[in-house]
Amino acid sequence: MSKNSLALQLKPDEQEVLEGWVRAHGTPQQVVKRCRIVLLAHEGNSDVEIAEELGLNRHTCRLWRERFMAEGVESLWEVAKGRGRKPQPGLAERIVKATLASKPAGQTHWSSRMMAKAQGVDASTVCRIWQEHGLQPHRQETFKLSRDPQFVPKLLDVVGVYLNPPQNAVVLCVDEKTQIQALDRTQPGLPMKRGRCGTWTHDYVRNGTTTLFAALNVAAGTVSGRCFPQHRHQEFLRFLRQLDAEYEPELDLHLVLDNYGTHKTPHVQRWLKRHPRFKVHFIPTSSSWLNLVERWFGDLTGKAVRRGSFVSVPDLVAAIEAFIANWNRDPKPFIWQARAEDILAKIERCRRRLEEIQPGCTVRRVRKKAA
Repeated sequence: MSKNSLALQLKPDEQEVLEGWVRAHGTPQQVVKRCRIVLLAHEGNSDVEIAEELGLNRHTCRLWRERFMAEGVESLWEVAKGRGRKPQPGLAERIVKATLASKPAGQTHWSSRMMAKAQGVDASTVCRIWQEHGLQPHRQETFKLSRDPQFVPKLLDVVGVYLNPPQNAVVLCVDEKTQIQALDRTQPGLPMKRGRCGTWTHDYVRNGTTTLFAALNVAAGTVSGRCFPQHRHQEFLRFLRQLDAEYEPELDLHLVLDNYGTHKTPHVQRWLKRHPRFKVHFIPTSSSWLNLVERWFGDLTGKAVRRGSFVSVPDLVAAIEAFIANWNRDPKPFIWQARAEDILAKIERCRRRLEEIQPGCTVRRVRKKAA
């Protein structure tokens, strides 16, 4: 059989399409090889010659030559039967349902490997499906719905102060961070270096505690703070006197406070009556997320306390004061954006969901009419 008798006769438009697929960056490599087989056959090359040039088996070249002649250009994009992993209909739905509605025997949550073994798939497939559906079984967050009978009025009051601060006044989020421990490690740790994180011993020595009273200026982002050995009403009054001295007398001071007993003692109430510039706004019980100073406490803990090593309480107090001083050099306000109606709607959805899970749940219904 002559060499020319093996040649394919491509139409000009077919040759243009195949050459375009070969040049395109997004064409799969297996399709590129098929196109080159057909183009070389069009030039009059035999299957053996094409196989030698492309590094393929001659039977592969014959297969795609015959398929092209029988089915045309589009056949080159088909996947050969019996090749590759077959798709499993409903796999994602089964994995999502099992993740949400079941637990592995004797354990609290699924891992990707355990789920993969149970479903007969690869762990990477489980991870991909979890990521696509926003599932993270290894994570868990905390929450608590307030049962304060005055929840709605208090919420509206505090959010109103955040979103519409009064004129000629300063809004201060005030709270105390109690029992901050001065912990020292039993042995010196090793510093961080390339390829290794810093280390410290797992055990520690307790060297006492301190309590930080702090007031976050909502508009400016600055923080006033003072450490005390205890957190009684006496220390709270001393901190209020400090705030009274720090801000101009003509400014009202609106304090956002929690319901801790120290803030409501008769001594404190009498002092507040004698200083009418102080306006108090109590957040609902179990709603510390409404007090923006709690967000700042998180920065203090993560950046100055948790990974520190303190040989004494004065050493810990010095570190806290240094953090406050450095923060106030370049303060960054925490901007409150959530509206009261959005918060109430979210809490109502959560309450309904809790009642579906536990019909006897005694979570108090949010009364929107109180708004």
